[in-house]
Amino acid sequence: MAARVALGSLNPAKRAAVERAVDSLLPGAAVAAVEVPSGVPAQPRGDEETARGARERADRARAALDADYGVGVESGVTAGPGGALYVVAWAAAVDRAGRVAYGGSERFPLPAPVAAALGTGSGVELGAVIDDLVGEPGLARREGGISVLTGGRRERPAMLEIACLHALAALLEVWRERVAPR
Repeated sequence: MAARVALGSLNPAKRAAVERAVDSLLPGAAVAAVEVPSGVPAQPRGDEETARGARERADRARAALDADYGVGVESGVTAGPGGALYVVAWAAAVDRAGRVAYGGSERFPLPAPVAAALGTGSGVELGAVIDDLVGEPGLARREGGISVLTGGRRERPAMLEIACLHALAALLEVWRERVAPR
């Protein structure tokens, strides 16, 4: 029987990311999505809060769908070098036994006007700021702000796929495939 993976979001970019990572690591597994709360603010701040939101989504999704694995993905912002505000993304993967693993994606700085629009915890979400900036509602749920900031050279599903791949590979201990038996 193929593994069942529950994603804790209906966001299309997150779903594409999880499906790509699952196809790579669990061929034939079925991915189902369910909307669950993250337990963190709509715009998480800092790595810990962002990763906590991903873990909460993974746990809740796995339980809600009684799946073999749960995956949660959360994007946030955090302070970085030079005082810039950076976008971060974390994925958490859990299994029935309660084991958990995390994976992160690359980080990228936000332009000063975008960072200023986010303020210092005002509750405004990055997606809404980017959508307003380009005048295209829903962009954040598709190719994402990274597409705008890189001139279309990078898209959100690909960025989030990295985090999902890292989390699932750690949970499944894929590294053991390369270790010689002793």
